[in-house]
Amino acid sequence: MSESALKKTNQEAYVVAPPAIVALPVEGSDQLFPVNRVFCIGRNYAAHAVEMGHDPDKEPPFFFLKSAGNVAGGGEFPYPSETSDVHHEIEMVVGLAKGGVNISVDDALDHVYGYGLGLDMTRRDLQAEAKKLGRPWEVAKAFEKSAPCGALVPASRIGHPAEGAVTLDVNGERRQAGNLNQMIWKVPEMIAILSDYFELQPGDLIMTGTPSGVNAITRGDTMVGRIEGVGEISVRVV
Repeated sequence: MSESALKKTNQEAYVVAPPAIVALPVEGSDQLFPVNRVFCIGRNYAAHAVEMGHDPDKEPPFFFLKSAGNVAGGGEFPYPSETSDVHHEIEMVVGLAKGGVNISVDDALDHVYGYGLGLDMTRRDLQAEAKKLGRPWEVAKAFEKSAPCGALVPASRIGHPAEGAVTLDVNGERRQAGNLNQMIWKVPEMIAILSDYFELQPGDLIMTGTPSGVNAITRGDTMVGRIEGVGEISVRVV
């Protein structure tokens, strides 16, 4: 590509319109947090690992990816196609301000911009089929608007939450309940492990796992998630 082409910044430089920047609001600010990638850790609460049929004492951490385009706000979750069993998973979300490789556990929190709440919505029937066939999970996890997220709260304001109640209510009924201190792999460890496999970037999000109690939702349901010391998210299924 020529130097002149590289310097083009307007829409004429592209054969199709580039995607819009996906960004999360910042609590108490007019600024936005641009989203790069979304890393999700699996089975990071022991009780949830058990309810999914796994032994948390024998498994190293594993991660999967959603795309920035899967992140959604607006308070609505469109029920996806090709499924009849969609589950909620409430999670604390970590937004990175700095990237890097081979980040030490001791330095990891220096890379965090802030924290928020998100829902890792899952086509559970398609995930079960993928597990049975030994296939990747993307069709179950990385579909449009599968990651409703709320505003990020800067760590400079709330510190680095390591303890606090995590709950999700559906139509006023408690479904999920846990505590951040129950995470098997803590935030600094997640960042350090990820940085051994990926060059982390500013704008990356980490979804930190969900407590037990995941269950199916239907159109018309209202999901309200809360994390003590972080905030609240309310999402209606449409």
